[in-house]
Amino acid sequence: MIMKRFLILMACVLGTMSLAKADDRPVTVDQLPQAARTFLNVNFPDDKISFATKDDDLIRPDYQVVLASGVMVKFNNAGDLEEIESRGKEIPDGIIPIQIVEMVKGHYPDVMITGYEVGRRTYEVKLSNRIELKLDRNFNVIEIDD
Repeated sequence: MIMKRFLILMACVLGTMSLAKADDRPVTVDQLPQAARTFLNVNFPDDKISFATKDDDLIRPDYQVVLASGVMVKFNNAGDLEEIESRGKEIPDGIIPIQIVEMVKGHYPDVMITGYEVGRRTYEVKLSNRIELKLDRNFNVIEIDD
């Protein structure tokens, strides 16, 4: 029990440190792009935002939001989903393309999807059994990392 609490605390500390880069600045909910606010209201209506930051990178500015439940969501400058990670909880199915959800349920019926990332040419999915899948834009698995 003590080890579990320690690991949770360390995850929170590391997550906070990664968000506290020099070029990140806190933002309010109203400063998030409309698409990001809509995404959060639709998919996490009862979850409160713990904090949100904007990375003012000139090439690829983005937003990171951490919810009270521990879910971390990253949006691009337009408010489109780039990444979502949920420690120990399943990501709602409506967020992830149905083709990916069905493939995971077919091949890994006893696991949850705990992470999802949208790349330029690929999707990455993290499973609760620590397996990470990389898929192409046609939803074909191109890499499995365990």
